Amino acid sequence: MSFLSYMFGPNLYMEYKGVPEPQRKVYESGTVEKFGEHILSTLSVMWSVGYYTSPLIATFLYRRGYFVADSMPTLAKITTSVGLLVIISLVMRGVGRKQSRVYSNMIKALEAARANKTTGGASGELRRFDIDFSSWPVDFDVKSLTGDTKKPAVTASRREPLRFATLPCEVIAYLAINTFGLPMIYPGSVKLLEKFMRPMLISGRAKLVEDDNGIRYKIKTIDSNEIDTLFIDNRGDNVGNGKTLIICSEGNAGFYEVGIMGTPVALKYSVLGWNHPGFAGSSGTPYPHQDKNAIDSVVQFAINHLGFSVEDIIFYGWSIGGFSTLYAASIYPDAKGVVLDATFDDVLYLAVPRMPSQVAGIVKTAIRNYCNLNNAELAEQFNGPISFIRRTEDEIIAEDNHIETNRGNFLVLSVLKHRYPKIFGVPQLARIKGLLSKPLEPYSIPASEEKLSMSRLITYASDEGKSFPMLIGADYSEEVRTNMAVFLFRKHLRDYNSTHCTPLPGEYFTMPWDIPTEQGFVFT
Repeated sequence: MSFLSYMFGPNLYMEYKGVPEPQRKVYESGTVEKFGEHILSTLSVMWSVGYYTSPLIATFLYRRGYFVADSMPTLAKITTSVGLLVIISLVMRGVGRKQSRVYSNMIKALEAARANKTTGGASGELRRFDIDFSSWPVDFDVKSLTGDTKKPAVTASRREPLRFATLPCEVIAYLAINTFGLPMIYPGSVKLLEKFMRPMLISGRAKLVEDDNGIRYKIKTIDSNEIDTLFIDNRGDNVGNGKTLIICSEGNAGFYEVGIMGTPVALKYSVLGWNHPGFAGSSGTPYPHQDKNAIDSVVQFAINHLGFSVEDIIFYGWSIGGFSTLYAASIYPDAKGVVLDATFDDVLYLAVPRMPSQVAGIVKTAIRNYCNLNNAELAEQFNGPISFIRRTEDEIIAEDNHIETNRGNFLVLSVLKHRYPKIFGVPQLARIKGLLSKPLEPYSIPASEEKLSMSRLITYASDEGKSFPMLIGADYSEEVRTNMAVFLFRKHLRDYNSTHCTPLPGEYFTMPWDIPTEQGFVFT
């Protein structure tokens, strides 16, 4: 192993012992390595701050005359000094690491994994270490799949044609989304936030690896991003839930290490978590097209590498993760179901109120052209079971915590109107909006009417199939349609009395409701 391997090798965070938590060993660097790494880390933070404040810094330097010819020697000296400091710091880091037995063992395992182009499966030597994921070998490359027939073909969405009259707005929208816009929508991609959260991510990952037997995998997408995932296999558990795989999609500042995986893991499902492009160990940027390719690759990994069938997969999304979840469901229509927690209908209606009214047109252009997270539109493309969880004290997707403004309400209504257009007429929608304007009360339909509603649905689905839109209800009375509307609404939505970011208790995570079908069943 060359000295360069130590100088430019990945940061080592933890050594797993494969035993309970007290035996975990956080990597403690020596004095020389620690000093060199501290300087490099400080310079990295300064670079990150400088990147996000570059317009202000450039303006300040220009006004001070640093961009004139006379100031160039001064800038050259500063650059040279910083470069020399970086070289000295790298050498110190390399010397310190070479003196560490633990780091040397990690480098040996890493080079062996690279030579074999694999991490060696669940028992690979490299898996004993938690390192910078950018150095981790790829475990699954979606490009290696040929002739994949498990996923139907989909067409890319089309942007509106560019018009000369709107060119200034288009240019400003493009600049806005590619500078501050996307980080505002996906703050988890901001590296400063990641640096702040790194200790929590390392600790959360260690818990999943050691306490829950999690295995970390790197997946390479069709657009060459590398996605950080972690899989917990409970198929050998006698409880039975382990045969179902829950694929978890996190929120805009969420990471699988400290995110929604905990709920299905506690219920003994098999669980696959992943981080959006640009989040933590995942490379790339969370533009919608990259996020779509990421979740597609995660699902193909689950099918082709982990051995799950599509029919045994539940897509579980929280907040903005609902977009990834619904996209996956739209291209894998045979999935077992979808669970959406604190999810909105369309990000445009969240973005516009949070920006000055004078730039509403620019915001709309930026969202529709570059970050069109339209969950209501995607939900119409999935025919399978779907359930919604609404946070009654949600402060993120509701205005001033007013429950009637919760954008999840609009998503539920959109799905129900699409699926049962003959049942959800104007009177029924008014009734459901009234129910949504406050926390849900105990179920109020008489048991006999509930049985009748279920029987009508079973009869229709058995005779006509369960594809949507389902045209049941055209010849029903207003009263019957209203009863059925309330029945269907309560089958799809549950309330959780909490704020947006509170972890979801296990009792709220249930399989999405589906209409049972009985061949030959006739309602009388």
